[in-house]
Amino acid sequence: MTLGSALGVACLAAVLTIPTIIAAHDARTTGRAVNPGYNKNVIYQEFLDPYGSQPLRRVFFGHVSAGPAPVPPGIDRLPRTGEAIVSPKLAEILAAHPNAAGLVPGRVAGTIAPVGLGGPDELYAYIGTDPANLPEGRELGEFGATSVRDELIDPSTLNILRFTLGCIVLLPLVIFLSVCARLSGESRARRLAALRLVGLSVKDTLRVNAGEGVAAALAGSVIGIAGYLGVNEVMARIGLPGIHWYAADGIPSGSTLALCLLGCPALAWVVGQFSARRAALSPISARRTGERRPPRKFGTLLLIPGLGIIGGYCTLSVMGRDPSGGSASSLLVPGAVLLTGAGLVFGLAPITAWLARRVAGVAKSLPVSLAMRRTEVDPGSSLRVATGLVLLVFGAALTQGVLIELDQVSRRTAPLQEYNVPLDTLDSTQRKAMAKVPGVRTQVLSYRSWDPLDGSEVPHAYVVVATCAQLNASAERATDCADDKIMQLRDDRSNFVYDPQAGERYPFALKDGRKVAITVPRERIDVRPWDLSVFDSGAILIPPSLLPTNLADSAGTLTLVSDADPATIRSVLDGIGAIAPTASVEPVGIVIDALAQLAVIRSLLAVGMVLGLVIGVAAFVVSVADRAMERRGQVAALVLLGARAGTLRGVQVVQVLLPLVVGLGAAIVAGWLAESSYLITGGGAVHWDWDGLPLLFLCALGVLLAAGLASLPMVRRHVDPEQIRRD
Repeated sequence: MTLGSALGVACLAAVLTIPTIIAAHDARTTGRAVNPGYNKNVIYQEFLDPYGSQPLRRVFFGHVSAGPAPVPPGIDRLPRTGEAIVSPKLAEILAAHPNAAGLVPGRVAGTIAPVGLGGPDELYAYIGTDPANLPEGRELGEFGATSVRDELIDPSTLNILRFTLGCIVLLPLVIFLSVCARLSGESRARRLAALRLVGLSVKDTLRVNAGEGVAAALAGSVIGIAGYLGVNEVMARIGLPGIHWYAADGIPSGSTLALCLLGCPALAWVVGQFSARRAALSPISARRTGERRPPRKFGTLLLIPGLGIIGGYCTLSVMGRDPSGGSASSLLVPGAVLLTGAGLVFGLAPITAWLARRVAGVAKSLPVSLAMRRTEVDPGSSLRVATGLVLLVFGAALTQGVLIELDQVSRRTAPLQEYNVPLDTLDSTQRKAMAKVPGVRTQVLSYRSWDPLDGSEVPHAYVVVATCAQLNASAERATDCADDKIMQLRDDRSNFVYDPQAGERYPFALKDGRKVAITVPRERIDVRPWDLSVFDSGAILIPPSLLPTNLADSAGTLTLVSDADPATIRSVLDGIGAIAPTASVEPVGIVIDALAQLAVIRSLLAVGMVLGLVIGVAAFVVSVADRAMERRGQVAALVLLGARAGTLRGVQVVQVLLPLVVGLGAAIVAGWLAESSYLITGGGAVHWDWDGLPLLFLCALGVLLAAGLASLPMVRRHVDPEQIRRD
């Protein structure tokens, strides 16, 4: 009970501290928020750019006149012209990559203290410059805001994260602590029954059991908090992908400490009242083997409304209707998920007992018959053995849905991703290196014209320099393309907002200052681009062999194309940042903050899954030990009757695997339906996660294999005379 409480409280503290870490980050970023005002001494201008896949925030200050000015937290004074005060992480990048100095013009005069940063890995800079360099500068006001700025996770997404972590960590955690208390009570049942037989009252017997459980749980809670604090110190230095925090942020709050130090003992008290009730009310049945009550079937009724709501949304999607949006689904789907999870827990025992009775009636194998009859008599043991792992698989399915939904929100749905880089920010060596960035499939040049020569209503024309092969590889569809002529791209689905007409002439600047005119051709390519693309309807496609020489780089853009999965996007952005750190990169259709948030959410959900796995495995180990203690007398009796070791091990394995097969099978089906209902009501393009099913099945098979192997050492053929004497 002590060790179980320590592990459980450490996991509980980790989960409850995640919102604390996020709140500490948001409080510091909000406290440094710059607001416009009426201070005529200083003007400012903010910039948010990607440095690789990380957001880089810069605030430029221009000193118009001498005089007082507010100072943001984390620095002692505003930087003067030619100075920069940067975050420690940005200072490391500037020291390691001298070519990145263009990001922060001026001499680095100091670093920002932790009170002025969201986290130790943030890229942030205060830069002093001439006011003439800030044409859009605003008069400086004060620092700090009433609403959250530069939040680590969007508030609506944070609510989803809390709910998901509750499903995959907190529910299995309650089951695990209950199992520990149940096992602790079972080990004391005979002693409590003896106290009852020598005259101790029922109430006092229950108090003895609960008091011992509370003492063990309290000691374990203290150990768990101490263990968590040690892990927090280590992880704060290592960090997670996308999120780093200061060790002080991870210190549990007063409410978290109270919940951990009081909640676990309180749970032990409640469980202790029930786990010792049999020994207190019927001490003879505790001293000798007694018949157990069959499981109650009302728990399975929770599956009816849960699966009914989830299945209803799935049915509507199959029928072609869109039930997304509205406030009803935001309440019904989480409620249905909780009811389904509770139904899987409380309905496992009666379903397992019913199935065991049916299998035992037709089984011809002795190990199977013994295992099924034992499971039929005591199906409650299956609840303790399988519940944690069943909830883990159910939560894993739900987590996949959350990640898919967030992935759809944070990026475009096209299978390809484009990145636009101004040509005048790259030299020839950098352009060649861009094509070799891991993940880049192709690169395309495009140019923007000056005003038309003939007074067209379309102010500019865009020229795309690419071959037909590049066009076919970067568009959903392209027909009638020829590499030996200049042609215009045309998409019949578009509204032709941008539509240069055939015969119109547009001038393009050359490097020597002259201009060359390009006429919009009559030949057209029927193209269907992926969402926003450089190959947009109306653009002029010019083969590289027909491109006028020496077009000015100031009007040109280099477009890189890659796959659109998040890992590839981050890899390409990091590669671009390493080659040209000062170049302005536009990931088409992506908000860099959203990409950073997705990385944070993935890391936190991964932490939740790891904690859930630890809790589930620990609950399984404790439960199997519990089963082994309960079956010592039965194993001894079977040995005396001549049962072989293989038979006993077969019985043990089948007893463990049956509830797991039932529970994991139900968890996969219910979890996938719950995930689908979440995606359907979310309104995204993906409604059915077929790609996630193989992963769930592999996880379930791995759990079954590990459970079967772990069950074998629990059977001993040593006959304990004490076990025989009891019966």
